Amino acid sequence: MKTLLLVRHAKSDWPVDVEDFDRPLNELGMINAPKMALLLKDKSVDIDTFISSPAKRALETCKLFSEVYEKEYSVDASLYNPKERNFENLIIGLENSVNSVILFSHNNGISNFANSLTDEIVNLPTSGVVGYQIDCDNWSDFVNAKKEFLYFYSPKNFAK
Repeated sequence: MKTLLLVRHAKSDWPVDVEDFDRPLNELGMINAPKMALLLKDKSVDIDTFISSPAKRALETCKLFSEVYEKEYSVDASLYNPKERNFENLIIGLENSVNSVILFSHNNGISNFANSLTDEIVNLPTSGVVGYQIDCDNWSDFVNAKKEFLYFYSPKNFAK
């Protein structure tokens, strides 16, 4: 069994004359991202690997989560403006020693991908987290593996 977590980047700012790729987190995003990471950690959610879109707001979100977990992270360009196949290709290429992975990306792609996995429909808000159990031993079997919805957490429900 494997575990897949998907996180939409935390709330970002919209500075004038800043390209979409370079948009930073705003104050609320800087508060909610570590709170959501702490929520997962408090619920004993184990995460082996952190992978982020290279866009500033996603990368900052990933860094805040990885600091809570005291884990390294990596960046994958395919998670910026992603299609479902971007997620699938990244996932099937994971090392089988990785039992749980968390991916940081953007809407609409991340919500569309989440909704393709099970019958549970989610629209990930900023800092939203959704988790799935994947019935496989090898990530290369991900596409055809049975997927079970585990949880959906929104900062509106958990961040104080």
